[in-house]
Amino acid sequence: MSIVWADDLAGIDWDELSELYRIAPLGNKAPADLALVFGNSMFRAFANEDGRIVGAGRVLADGRDCAYLCDIAVHPDRQGRGLGRDIIERLLVRCRGHRKVILYAVPGKEGFYERLGFRRMTTAMAIFEDQAGAYGRGYLTAP
Repeated sequence: MSIVWADDLAGIDWDELSELYRIAPLGNKAPADLALVFGNSMFRAFANEDGRIVGAGRVLADGRDCAYLCDIAVHPDRQGRGLGRDIIERLLVRCRGHRKVILYAVPGKEGFYERLGFRRMTTAMAIFEDQAGAYGRGYLTAP
C-alpha cells in the first residue's frame, strides 16, 4: 500500500506515535509530551501506511530566520526505503524562506543528513536536561 501523508493533528494516536519513537529507536517519548511538542510545532509530517503511523517529523520555526527539524522517526520496517528522506524533503519545502534550517542527528546518522544538503556546524552548542546521558550517547563532545 502507498503512503498517505498528513500534517493535521486531528486523529493522531499519540500512544501509537510514542511507540514509533521507542522502536525507531529515538527514546521514550510520552504520548502527552508528543501531543504538546507537535502541537507547538509550526510544521509536521505524518506518514501513514495501512492505517498505522510509519513515519513522522516536525519543525519548530519562527517564520523567517530559523527553522529546526526535529523528531524525525521512521518505523524499523520502513527504514532504508527512502521514507526518512521523504519526510525531510516535505518538511524542507515547508521551511522555504527561512534563513537557516538546523537539526541535530543521532550520532552515526550524520551522513544521511549530509546527503540531503545539511552541513556540520562548528559553533553549535547545547545544554541537555541529562548532560551525562548526552555525553554517553555521543551528542556532546568532551570540553
